[in-house]
Amino acid sequence: KIFSDGSPSAKLMIIGEAPGVDEDIQGRPFVGSSGLLLNSMLRSISIERPTDCYITNILFWRPPGNRSPTNSEIAACLPFVWRHIELINPKIILLLGGTAAKTILGSKEGIMKLRGHWANIMLKEEKRPIPCMPTFHPAYLLRQPARKKETWQDLRAIKTKLLEH
Repeated sequence: KIFSDGSPSAKLMIIGEAPGVDEDIQGRPFVGSSGLLLNSMLRSISIERPTDCYITNILFWRPPGNRSPTNSEIAACLPFVWRHIELINPKIILLLGGTAAKTILGSKEGIMKLRGHWANIMLKEEKRPIPCMPTFHPAYLLRQPARKKETWQDLRAIKTKLLEH
């Protein structure tokens, strides 16, 4: 099982979909080629992974055959994901990919429509909204590098909002 990485006191929480084979081997989220790209993306907005963000996934294990998580797998993990968000209590959440965005935002819209638009979530115990920015998953960007420009816009919006907090 792959639970998290980074600093629990960070202002930025990043939520992805599920671990891949590299994550399974190393026991940490985002360590393969998509993890290297994520690290570069974060550094481009002056975020250092070990100290400035906290990373987890919607699913804490790699689905067989590296397939997308099923609705029942997501439902089994979702209470833990919400509790995880409550415990970290981030200022901002970056949602990587359609599964993370749709799950956390409770939306049926795909990532193409969700990305680049701020959305707020409210936690049971918190009295403040937590802004969430959906964007493309780094694995998608490795397959579709032309989409990096849009993701760069999303990252700049994250940086601006972090500076406000």
